[in-house]
Amino acid sequence: MKQSIKSLVHTALCAIVLASFALTATQANAANDRFMKVMERGKLVVGVKADYKPWGYRDSNGKLVGMEIDMAQDVADALGVKLELVPVQSSNRMQFLQQGKIDLMIATMSDRSDRRKIVGIPEPNYYTSGTNLLAKKGLIKQWSDLKGKPVCGKQGAFYNKIVAKRYGAKVVAFVNNAESKQALRDGKCVGWVYDDSSIGSDLASGQWEGYEMPLNSEDDNPWGLAVPLDEMNGIWGNLMAGMQYRWLISGRLMELEKKWGIQPTAFLQTQAEKLTPARKHLK
Repeated sequence: MKQSIKSLVHTALCAIVLASFALTATQANAANDRFMKVMERGKLVVGVKADYKPWGYRDSNGKLVGMEIDMAQDVADALGVKLELVPVQSSNRMQFLQQGKIDLMIATMSDRSDRRKIVGIPEPNYYTSGTNLLAKKGLIKQWSDLKGKPVCGKQGAFYNKIVAKRYGAKVVAFVNNAESKQALRDGKCVGWVYDDSSIGSDLASGQWEGYEMPLNSEDDNPWGLAVPLDEMNGIWGNLMAGMQYRWLISGRLMELEKKWGIQPTAFLQTQAEKLTPARKHLK
C-alpha cells in the first residue's frame, strides 16, 4: 500500500482529480488546503474508534489497533507521512472534523443522507453492516419481544431511535460499548442493540458463552470514511475516494477481515467483482 501521491491519483481517480484543477485559483487553493496542510505538517491525523473491536480498540498495552487503524496507516503510507490517531465516539466524530481536530475520520460510520450535510463522505463505501441484538440465548426470539423492555445502546447510534419507535423498546444509551455490554451482563437490559458485524465478532471471540444474536438484521447501512465537508470535492476528498477504490479492488479489505478475525462479508466480494475492470489501473 505504500505509494506516492502521484501513483495513487493516477491509478484511482485521475480523471476526477484533474477535473478539480479546472477550478479558479481561489477555489483550487481551498480545495487543496487540507492536502497541503497534511503534507507540510508531515503528519496525518485520523479519528478512529477505541472501543469497537476489532475495527478500532486498545490492546493489552493500550495501543490502538484494529482493521480501521490499519486502513488509517494505509492512507498515511500512501501520502508518505506519519500517522496520529485520535479516539472518537459516535457522538463526537463528525464534530471533530468540523472543528479541525482531525483530517480524516475512519470510525465505523454509517453513510446517511443527514450526515452528508455535516461531513463529506467520498464514494465508494468501504463496508456495510445491519442492526441486530446481543442477548442471552432463548430470551428474545423476535424484534417485537423488545416492546416495553430495557435495551442497552450506545450514545449517538442512529438505530437507538429506530428500535425505540419501531418496536417500543426502552433504549438506555451508554457512553461507550464497554459500559453498554457490562450493563447487559449485569442484567440491566434484555439485550444490546448494535451493528451485527460487531456483535458477530464478539460472539466469535469466545467471551460471550450463553449469548446469541437471535434476530434477523435490519436497516443494512454502508459505511463511509469522512473528510471535512468543504474538502469533499477537492483534492482531499478525491484522494480518499481513491483509497477506497484501491482497498476494494485490490482485496485489501478482505485481507484485513481475515487478519482481524471478522467473518467474511458478501459486500466486499460483490464490490471486488463489480470493480474488477478497474484492476488494470492498479499496476
